[in-house]
Amino acid sequence: MTHPAPVANGRLIGLTHYASRALLERILARTGTTFTQSSALRTLADHGGVLDRGSLVSLVRDALRTTDEPEIATAVEGLVANGMLDMSADDRVSFTDRGRELLDGIRDGGKEVASRLYAGIPQEDLETAGRVLALVLQRANTELAAA
Repeated sequence: MTHPAPVANGRLIGLTHYASRALLERILARTGTTFTQSSALRTLADHGGVLDRGSLVSLVRDALRTTDEPEIATAVEGLVANGMLDMSADDRVSFTDRGRELLDGIRDGGKEVASRLYAGIPQEDLETAGRVLALVLQRANTELAAA
């Protein structure tokens, strides 16, 4: 019996997200980093490596679609306490050398996993999937903004 080709929908996207997230969590467990902490590191890097603490917390909150700012603030404080981030007297957060090394290691681990997951998929298919997902994300963001 043949099965029809899967159609991209919320369930398939969700299952793919959770499977990929589980693989990332394995990488994070080896570094002693939580998902929220890794999100804070990535967000800080994506915004030039220096942000005021409140902006970092807000950006991570928006990226993760959560309202749990205390959890994010605790994650940032943990990164500071563990020497991964510096916090200045005026509440600006920046990377330490150890923090950059940690983020680089997480990214390298993610790239290794992604290279296995995406191996052999034609570039055209990846581009089509990217366009579809970007459009769905745009529409979801529009609906969230209107709510």
